[in-house]
Amino acid sequence: MEAKAPMPNTTEKMKSVKALWDKAVAGPKKEAAMKHYRAAEKAQAAKNDAECLRALDAAKLALA
Repeated sequence: MEAKAPMPNTTEKMKSVKALWDKAVAGPKKEAAMKHYRAAEKAQAAKNDAECLRALDAAKLALA
């Protein structure tokens, strides 16, 4: 039986993405990232880790 990779800690990833967002220059990319970050907050509150992580990945991508 194959071992599954552990899920990243959503709280730690939220802090990481928020730090990136804080450093970003104001503009459309930062606004788009905040929309994804808020979606991640809602998913985390609903205890939906998979959706939270997807939203955080989208937020990071928006800032790229």
